[in-house]
Amino acid sequence: MNRAAIDKAKKSLSQERYNICFLKGTELPFSGRYTYVKDKGEYLCVVCKTRLFSSSTKYDSGTGWPSFWDVIKSANVKLEPDYSLGEERTEVLCKTCGAHLGHVFDDGPGDHGGKRYCINSLALDFVPKKEP
Repeated sequence: MNRAAIDKAKKSLSQERYNICFLKGTELPFSGRYTYVKDKGEYLCVVCKTRLFSSSTKYDSGTGWPSFWDVIKSANVKLEPDYSLGEERTEVLCKTCGAHLGHVFDDGPGDHGGKRYCINSLALDFVPKKEP
């Protein structure tokens, strides 16, 4: 996706989505539309539609945000240190457009590598899996 297309997509976002994706905000816990979704499919970046997470790695972490133990493809996300709350966290960004997605923590399921990608619903679009 080129810069002009990303800029156009940014302008089409709601204020809430823009706040999360480009001003690094967060939605209130338990308020996101994908927190409890259990349907099969994929979660895409709301800005550029890059494939980010699969429903097969989604789990209920009890934190109030959609949680995943892995990404679809590591090349689709960028991880950066975040010191904004006075502690070190790891921010998760869409590698294609730079949208802020959430954070990743080391307190996820041990049987799946121990990661918890804690992601804002407003940074995602969900595409259900088509049944044959």
